[in-house]
Amino acid sequence: MPDVPPASPRPPLLWEQHCCLPLSPQADVDQLARYLRPGGSYVSVNVGYAPHSTATVLGLLDAFRRRVADDSRYLLADTTGDIDRAHAGDRVAVGFDLEDAGPLEGQLDRVQLFYDLGVRTLLPTYNQRNAAGSGCLDPVDDGLTAYGRALVREMNAVGMVVDGSHCGARTGLDLCRTSRHPVIYSHSCMRGLWEHPRNITDDQARACADTGGVIGITGVGIFLGPNDASIEALCRHIDYAVDLVGPDHVGLATDFSFDLDDLNRALATNPHLFPDVYTRWGPIEFMPPEDLLNVSTALHERGYPADAIQAIVSGNFRRIAEQVWKTPAH
Repeated sequence: MPDVPPASPRPPLLWEQHCCLPLSPQADVDQLARYLRPGGSYVSVNVGYAPHSTATVLGLLDAFRRRVADDSRYLLADTTGDIDRAHAGDRVAVGFDLEDAGPLEGQLDRVQLFYDLGVRTLLPTYNQRNAAGSGCLDPVDDGLTAYGRALVREMNAVGMVVDGSHCGARTGLDLCRTSRHPVIYSHSCMRGLWEHPRNITDDQARACADTGGVIGITGVGIFLGPNDASIEALCRHIDYAVDLVGPDHVGLATDFSFDLDDLNRALATNPHLFPDVYTRWGPIEFMPPEDLLNVSTALHERGYPADAIQAIVSGNFRRIAEQVWKTPAH
């Protein structure tokens, strides 16, 4: 009998650690189909940040979860097993994240509430100081507060991943000292390559890696360079991070906004939240999902070995989920 050629290896999962649907219950989840690919994807969708109340976030989660559950292309990712099923079925697994402790309204028991509804990642501060700590745009960073440290302990207990993106440098270092579990920078670029207050320092990156954590290089043009959202610019930051902390501590998160026009209007009309370092280059460019799907090829062309590529495009953040997430109560 003729030899049967071996089956082609299954493409690795793609892990998108942070993107943004419109923060409206009417948001079109069809946009997430842009992450459909052989091998499947995991996508963390933002469900709120500093201005939002608990009630607003609960309304968004209810609407998003219902629409995702009703669409056979998607799978709600409450466990890592759900992500594995999406990988096997070429589907998009969907989880959620919060960009600020504000939606907790000071109530630590709401960490569990949000976790049970699929929120797997939370960053304590969004650009400016709040009850938990300081933001990356604050002129003085006083680090984590007593409430911030209590928040980290509660997140550790619940199984929610601690995220330093948007936090001030000292606050981010405090997160790494306080957390018993790996800390991530879900969507941040490298300040040693491009000076921007939203980018992280080498010290922050090393401290994150020392916890076992991962830095998600983001596809936002003003964080990659002078509004350069190209794959080449993203890969330069990946190269820098890999040289600094190794390929086991680097991942991907475009921070892509599916309502770009609305976002750029919000930036222009809310200078207290988005000062000149956000707006000086004009409308912000973002790497779209279609380009993210090509990062593996770009890394291969730069000489990255297959195991490093798989780690960067999904394996590292998948490892964090395996280590930190716990079975939800529902």
